[in-house]
Amino acid sequence: MDLKEQKYEPKIVVIGGGTGLSILLKGLKKFTPNITAIVTVADDGGSSGVLREDLGMLPPGDIRACMLALANTEPKMEKLFQYRFNNGILKGQSFGNIFIAAMNGVYGSFEEAIKESSNVLAITGKVYPMTFDNVRIKAELHNGKIVEGESYISTESVKQNSKIKSISIEPEVSHPVPEALIAISDADFIVLGPGSLYTSVIPNLLVSDIAKEICKSSAPKAYIVNVMTEPGETDNYKVLDHVQAILDHSNCNILDYVIANTENVPLEILEKYIDDGSRPVKIEEDDEKILAKKDITLVANSLIDVKKDYIRHDNIKLSELLVHLAKSRP
Repeated sequence: MDLKEQKYEPKIVVIGGGTGLSILLKGLKKFTPNITAIVTVADDGGSSGVLREDLGMLPPGDIRACMLALANTEPKMEKLFQYRFNNGILKGQSFGNIFIAAMNGVYGSFEEAIKESSNVLAITGKVYPMTFDNVRIKAELHNGKIVEGESYISTESVKQNSKIKSISIEPEVSHPVPEALIAISDADFIVLGPGSLYTSVIPNLLVSDIAKEICKSSAPKAYIVNVMTEPGETDNYKVLDHVQAILDHSNCNILDYVIANTENVPLEILEKYIDDGSRPVKIEEDDEKILAKKDITLVANSLIDVKKDYIRHDNIKLSELLVHLAKSRP
């Protein structure tokens, strides 16, 4: 389809976090300027976790990645924001994270820091954190052990040889960003994922009123299943396992569509992922019928893109599919 001929510009709300979300946003902005990204801020590891501990601010990493994906700036600016220091006390930190931290200091709030950073980057659409509260993820494993902190969940699951049963956030009552709720209410299409199931996608549904607002919305809702499983988080998960986890953490039958990949991963790339404990997420023979009984339509398509030995969603194919589904809504 010729992008220039694409006239329909639906209001799409995308909810999640991590690399998968930012990759999707980079493609989606080619089809519609009416994008709202609602992003998890429960990260407590890596360079974002350091800033969270040192400065008492919300972790900026996923927010930064989404803003850069939607940015309309010179390539040099994007390169600058992505730059990570290699030495000294700033080793491992990205300039973009430090920039947002500086904005947080200048304007006195994370909310204003995001707004001003979005202006500097001239982003298409809006990016909001799921909450401005200082929340953390807590997971219960099937063996009964409770693991606190996003950065510990997958490693502890592997160590305990026990899968994740459920997750919650602390504090239990958190306050959603009002603009995020308005965007959900006004949306033509609502998308969950792609991204880490338990640490990027589901946490957003646990913030007070977000899942409730999604359930109230008349817009179609889709969940994009990851192409590969994640060690310690979704080991051996099939499509239905991912979907059931979403439903178990929601207040209603929150999905109308499940989007999953059917394309085979090139063998030489697949072997590297298997060595790291990751497998393709499979569609089973009866999945379509089982989902249909839940009033969910399975949309299975060839959706992967392999670059530099990494398996990602093809963001153009995926974005075109999302816009098509939005356009064909009843």
